[in-house]
Amino acid sequence: MANILVVDDELGIRDLLQEILNDEGHTVEVAENAAQARAARLRDRPDLVLLDIWMPDTDGVTLLKEWSSSGALTMPVIMMSGHATIDTAVEATKIGALAFLEKPITLQKLLKAVEQGLARGTVRKLQTPAYPQPVSMSIEMAVEIGVEGLLGLDAGPQPRQSFGLDKPLREARDEFEKAYFEYHLAKENGSMTRVAEKTGLERTHLYRKLKQLGVDLTRGKRSVV
Repeated sequence: MANILVVDDELGIRDLLQEILNDEGHTVEVAENAAQARAARLRDRPDLVLLDIWMPDTDGVTLLKEWSSSGALTMPVIMMSGHATIDTAVEATKIGALAFLEKPITLQKLLKAVEQGLARGTVRKLQTPAYPQPVSMSIEMAVEIGVEGLLGLDAGPQPRQSFGLDKPLREARDEFEKAYFEYHLAKENGSMTRVAEKTGLERTHLYRKLKQLGVDLTRGKRSVV
């Protein structure tokens, strides 16, 4: 199973998450602040981090930024908070957080998020030989290496996807995400179920995302099974 780091300043939450994840067969380390989290990350090299946003010394978003900017964000991070705003959650995902869990966290949501996080982490590790540091890339890094380079895949001769680096960040990110999903749709022969599994999204969320990005769902074969 996995080595998971839980970072939260509330003892009750740390103990509860540790107990639940231990019951699932995982090894769980706990930290009550950013200083302990830094030490635990260096010492234990966790496969996944559950990180609280509001902490007394350094907040979780600041710690996430620190890991991202220093190249230390080599594992999936799931943010947790009972008071964060939508803007804070969006900011965390832009920095590199995989997901955001709102407290109180239900058992179903916790286990699902952990499962998806560990699956994403496994994919990243498999891609490491093709790209030594595939995690937490900024959109600028992603557009420089192209979609196939980001995915760490050798899919044979393909036209290289180019993006406008002089565009606003949101537009550049949308272009990349559209190319990313179109790539997986083509690779999975249009199977929405397999694309949802590959990208770690629920199928309903995937449909909304594709429509939002303007992906042509009528082109080619688009199955739902």
